[in-house]
Amino acid sequence: MSKDIVEDITSLKKERNALLLVHNYQDSKIQELGDFIGDSFELARKAKFTDNSIIVFAGAEFMAETAAILNPQKKVLIPSSMAKCPMAHMLSPTKMKRYRTLYPNTTIAVYVNTTAETKAMADICITSGNAVKIIKNLDEKQVLVGPDRNLAYYIQQQIPEIKIIPFPKIGYCYVHRKFIPSDIKKLIVRYPEAEILAHPEVSPSVQKIANKICSTSRMLKEAANSSSEKFIIATENGLVDRLRSNFPTKMFIPARKDAICIQQKQITIYNLYLSLLKEQYRIYIPPNIAKKARLPIERMLELSE
Repeated sequence: MSKDIVEDITSLKKERNALLLVHNYQDSKIQELGDFIGDSFELARKAKFTDNSIIVFAGAEFMAETAAILNPQKKVLIPSSMAKCPMAHMLSPTKMKRYRTLYPNTTIAVYVNTTAETKAMADICITSGNAVKIIKNLDEKQVLVGPDRNLAYYIQQQIPEIKIIPFPKIGYCYVHRKFIPSDIKKLIVRYPEAEILAHPEVSPSVQKIANKICSTSRMLKEAANSSSEKFIIATENGLVDRLRSNFPTKMFIPARKDAICIQQKQITIYNLYLSLLKEQYRIYIPPNIAKKARLPIERMLELSE
């Protein structure tokens, strides 16, 4: 990484009064430049309380949209217009309307990995880290959860007393879908003492093999507090980079070397620099959509306390 471009980015952040928020799945070089690194919930909370006039979001587009919804008076930028989450577009407003009709009296909880338009039609948002806590606090007998069916499965295992209805029929993260039981079993043979940490977006068959099912922020806490020295990590490999950086004396083995989010990796040092320099790729949410979408996001933040 060029020293000059790093200095330019640092200087531009100061000049623009910009805050750089970086998701755990970003390249390690981007993480090094971030003012704050975290999962989607942590970044949403950080965005809400920042005093900076510009927020630059190194993450998926839906995360930047969430920041824009929470900060309508601020300029929210994303370095690449290609950083779109495929899963976020698996639950369209049309599908939301259909399920509202099918389940008119059922609370709809949507993953933050959704578009602003979809959030605007939901009752509450959830993340992989807070979903169980939030749905418990809803005091409902059944809840629709989408679009990730594997996350819905995980929630159901944790709170069997509440009926979790996954929707739509197809909803998944293509990166986490890559993990299969044989990947994990081969690594267990090589590293029998390793603790297996898997994200709730992996398939139920992989969840059953894991020692713990964790959001990315929870994986960091587990690595810090566990007596284990070796970990098999079943999530996007950007988190493996962060774990190795934070805990250099421990070993972190990616469950798959190709567990890479191509969309998030569209963000580079160079287009981050250009985004700051030209203030380009601003996130715009129509005011009527933003107003409606803010309610389920705010409700999520409140129930997460």
